[in-house]
Amino acid sequence: MVLSPVARGRTRAIPLPAIQKDPMFNQVRRAVTRATKLSRAGKLIAATLVMRDAVAASVKPPRKKRAAVPKPRKATTAKARALPAPAKPRATLGETVRRISAGGMPAIAAKTATKAAVARGASFRLGSFSGESGKRSYKLYIPARPAGAAGQGALMPLVVMLHGCTQTPDDFATGTGMNRLADAQGFMVVYPAQPRGANNNRCWNWFKPADQGRDQGEPALIAGITRKILHDHPADPKRVYVAGLSAGGAAAAILAHAYPDLFAAAGVHSGVPIGAAGDATQAFLAMRAGSPGSRLGVAMPTIIFHGDADSVVHPRNGRALAARSLATFPRLKETVRPGRRADGRAFSQTTHSAASGKSFCEYWAVQDAGHAWSGGAAAGSFTDPAGPDASGEMLRFFLQHRLGQKV
Repeated sequence: MVLSPVARGRTRAIPLPAIQKDPMFNQVRRAVTRATKLSRAGKLIAATLVMRDAVAASVKPPRKKRAAVPKPRKATTAKARALPAPAKPRATLGETVRRISAGGMPAIAAKTATKAAVARGASFRLGSFSGESGKRSYKLYIPARPAGAAGQGALMPLVVMLHGCTQTPDDFATGTGMNRLADAQGFMVVYPAQPRGANNNRCWNWFKPADQGRDQGEPALIAGITRKILHDHPADPKRVYVAGLSAGGAAAAILAHAYPDLFAAAGVHSGVPIGAAGDATQAFLAMRAGSPGSRLGVAMPTIIFHGDADSVVHPRNGRALAARSLATFPRLKETVRPGRRADGRAFSQTTHSAASGKSFCEYWAVQDAGHAWSGGAAAGSFTDPAGPDASGEMLRFFLQHRLGQKV
């Protein structure tokens, strides 16, 4: 259960996503427990069969809809009427299991890697960080200060961007367009890189216990990169934010809550809640059926984007992320705003704001969108140009928050 605000500062209990009371979900969860024991005993084939039978029993065939009778329309151009195609059907069990075993978050092959564009006067350079948990490279974008921005000696905000599976810093920068926003608004962006040596698909290992806590594993490495940049460059330590896609989104949530003294806000796109999995088998269940995640220990302003037709990471995960985040802010006002991008996808924006108008939790559900960065550029992988601008909205949300501020 989570707490939701009502009048006069009181709170009432509301349920987390309905999967907690869904008998099919509980049946699959029991199967996962059994499959986990089999896997640890080395009986991989038996474990896979258990999961296959459980998932097959939990998937309901879609209802057939009556064909709608088209109404007469005024003549218009094909270009004006063209709508984005809906997301592809959910991946098969065998395909999903193979991909999780190979890397941690199913993903199609990325596009051919190309270098991200660099504006005149800006820099996009490779760096590296070494610590007790290992070594990671990164690319740091430092913009040329735009006209009207703060003076030469002013500190700039810093956004940490965690790519999805099979992606690279250049690919992610191209697809999200975050460097372009950095040029326009004067902030730095760092893209930590996950090597194949750490994960076959370059996924961040969000489902491994050793990579889920403070001062250990990948969270320690990414925090180390962040601190290195704060030390070496004119970045504002009170305005540091983290965002990610898919496995990177899951890792971003873990990182922000592991280091609330370092990050002022987080953005999670197509990810899963903290505590959704402790191994590959549990990761499969979380991605396939959704997970309520774990109760959060600290309040972290969070903005979530998720396509409601995501066939890789179930949309229930996005709703669970929002519910868990909201539970840490008990006195917020909820506002729901439907919208549509011009010639693109419809969406619903649910905002939870303080009396000051500052939002502390936002959930964007994008209609008919799949597993892709909403509003991203077609030149990058895993992007949906027809969706609302996730990069712009995340930046707007981030810049409302600084370390040390109260609700």
